[in-house]
Amino acid sequence: MHMREVKTIEVCTSPELVPFYGVEGKVVVVVDILRATSCMTTALAFGMKSIIPVATIEECRAYKEKGYLAAAERDGKTVEGFDFGNSPYTYMDSSFKGKKLAVTTTNGTLAITKSKNAHKVIIGSFLNLSSVTNYLMQQDRDVLIVCSGWKGKLNLEDTVFAGAIIDIVKDTFNTDNDSAIAAYALYDLVRKDIKGFLKKASHVKRLKGLNIKRDIIYCLQVDLYNVLPELQGDELVAMPTQTTHNTILRKVASGV
Repeated sequence: MHMREVKTIEVCTSPELVPFYGVEGKVVVVVDILRATSCMTTALAFGMKSIIPVATIEECRAYKEKGYLAAAERDGKTVEGFDFGNSPYTYMDSSFKGKKLAVTTTNGTLAITKSKNAHKVIIGSFLNLSSVTNYLMQQDRDVLIVCSGWKGKLNLEDTVFAGAIIDIVKDTFNTDNDSAIAAYALYDLVRKDIKGFLKKASHVKRLKGLNIKRDIIYCLQVDLYNVLPELQGDELVAMPTQTTHNTILRKVASGV
């Protein structure tokens, strides 16, 4: 395939801004570090067959009534009537292997549904950073990183992660646009102490108030998984890769 001379990468800091960037013909990386895309990456790495992201609680409840596993989260809390919320530790369970999950979250699943008209939608997190960047560098499409933010507003953790992607791929993409420059500048400023910087983030404070500190620590670990969730139709599935669960569990247990 003939490679174009320049492919562009941009950062959309909120799902509400997606129409201003457009997704048609692009590869979209949906990001919700705390915690939706980290959960999706974990679930598929541990053998979940597929994940159906939906925007509303009503849609998720309808899947639950059909017999699907169903997870619903709003404002950091599990929605009443659902067995699962938005903690990645929930999905480190071999009994979920081969099953299908319907999920709705405050921000992340909305970002996915708003990106569905893209050429391809993949899921990004610190947990699978290299899988994401390797894929982006191998394909010949413009890229839009869609940060889930918080209720339509920018958040720090997703923007820092977007900057981490740009840091790795910047030699193979045109990053001469304000959104990419800003995300990279923020990441470059805090790269030596991302965890320390994100203590200031509003959603980190929100989750700590709900006593979810271990989820925060877990979601900021880099490259625990060699897995790339991809949206196929209405379902997220893992593109073919291998994951070493024993190594992962040792890292999680040791808090690396």
